[in-house]
Amino acid sequence: MKNLSETIREVLKNTKHISEADVQTALTMYAKEEKGRLRDIFVKMGFLTEKEILALLNVELKIPLVNLAETRINPFIASIVPEKQARKYHIVPIAKNGEILKLAMSDPFNILAVDDEAFVKKNELECVIADEKDIEAALDRLYKAPAKEKDPSAAMRTAAALAGAGKKREDDLDASYAIGDIAAAPIVKLFDGILSEALKRRASDIHIEPFEHTVRVRYRIDGNLAEAPPVAKKNQNALLTRIKIMSRMDITENRLPQDGRCKITLGDKEIDLRVSILPVHFGNKVVMRILDKGSLTIGLDRLGFMPETLAAFKSAVEKPFGMILITGPTGSGKSTTLYSILNQLNTPEKNIISIEDPIEYQVKGITQIQIKPEVGLDFASGLRAILRQSPDVVMIGETRDSETADIAIKASLTGQMVLSTLHTNDAAGAMTRLIDMGVEPFLIASSVVLVAAQRLCRRVCPNCKEPIEIPKAIFDRMNVSMEKMAPDVSKRIYFKGKGCDKCNQTGYYGRMGILETLVIDDKLRDLVVKKASAYELKEYATQHNHMSTLREDALKKFARGDTTLDEVIRVTAEDE
Repeated sequence: MKNLSETIREVLKNTKHISEADVQTALTMYAKEEKGRLRDIFVKMGFLTEKEILALLNVELKIPLVNLAETRINPFIASIVPEKQARKYHIVPIAKNGEILKLAMSDPFNILAVDDEAFVKKNELECVIADEKDIEAALDRLYKAPAKEKDPSAAMRTAAALAGAGKKREDDLDASYAIGDIAAAPIVKLFDGILSEALKRRASDIHIEPFEHTVRVRYRIDGNLAEAPPVAKKNQNALLTRIKIMSRMDITENRLPQDGRCKITLGDKEIDLRVSILPVHFGNKVVMRILDKGSLTIGLDRLGFMPETLAAFKSAVEKPFGMILITGPTGSGKSTTLYSILNQLNTPEKNIISIEDPIEYQVKGITQIQIKPEVGLDFASGLRAILRQSPDVVMIGETRDSETADIAIKASLTGQMVLSTLHTNDAAGAMTRLIDMGVEPFLIASSVVLVAAQRLCRRVCPNCKEPIEIPKAIFDRMNVSMEKMAPDVSKRIYFKGKGCDKCNQTGYYGRMGILETLVIDDKLRDLVVKKASAYELKEYATQHNHMSTLREDALKKFARGDTTLDEVIRVTAEDE
């Protein structure tokens, strides 16, 4: 393998960035030097700057270039590479995606560094280049700070104190609860730091998991869990108690699971937290779902739907009555789609009532009911009561049983628009599922106007995406015709994110819906009445009703550069 000096020499000979005479002058001096590097001689003689050398390597050799001065590095990543090796080889660990460890280096051809068993044995390496001075500064930031603060959560607390200025809690209890350290500033700042960092990184959930000697913190970002700096074991109980108090839980109960909620305002942003606590071997595991009210303003046209899907949804929503079903597994974005529909229907002229478990978002202008099975208020009984309130639109969080399904179907036939969710793998399966629940097929055929099966896939980061080429053989192996998915070749472009600070080096930023949308027409109604199988319904819809399957919808979004082929395969594996 060539070293960096040989590579620079070859690049300069093949380009016209400096004259051949200057190259020869530098090479002569390089030959006389007992020590030193060719790149340093070019800089010393004023032929090139350090940044110009890096730019050359970036452009000519396609080696990614990062600006470490503007890159936020998770302190947890620093623990993967020992300080001794990091300083020895001038490398900075900047991100870890699965088994791939991304290293910033001033010399990406340093074979000793990339072969060092101290950190290579458990990781696949991806090397990028960075300015040497920036690397030194980054090493000082990463490895000197922990030496001064033995508590690994201290850096997070300090950052949170700055980020959390002007905060106000609306559902916090009085700070003088006289429970030892729970109201002490360090624990308050620790919690604030965890939450502030989660919001900065666009996390949907925070996981706090106790182990024997540490407490792991992870954030769910765009559907995947990412490590955060751990919490010191000594702070475990105080942090847990603070979370319990804020969520109005029993702080003395450590043997049974508990659920709660709390409301926090950060700056001008109001955040609801839905908290779940589960007793585990080394304490209590906490999962906090972040319910950002800002997402409620999302309309159907901002969910990433294909034009034909958006048109089908808008047509169904404009009907005066009927039933719209969204299906899919937990975490597939069903609630977001339902709330987006409600947002479009929410006008002063309409009486909208929802029954949910739990109420995920509190929506102005909508009457919301939380089910309470312990006192007899379940979906079925609540739905009966709702129908006596003269509703125009009813949202049912989930159709779980035959009684709820029967009431919902009949309500949609008597002048109400009914929205609900089901747990089925595809759109056609929702129809057969309702039949299996005991609903008469002719009622289903008369009431259901649209069914959409949904998944979520990650969007390519707009800040660092770059076009890529994918061999036709890959599509052939997948039995996919991209000509069918995107007939216009000029609009067919494939992208992949190379990773940047904005997307935490993942190459993805945000998610969008992948939908299989079944619009009910007369022929489908006949098939439902005849109790056709889900396969027969899907076969008709794809061949005669222009329905795109989940895989096809994902491929269309891939073809227009919204996501990657890896995401398409991951999200729609069951649809092969």
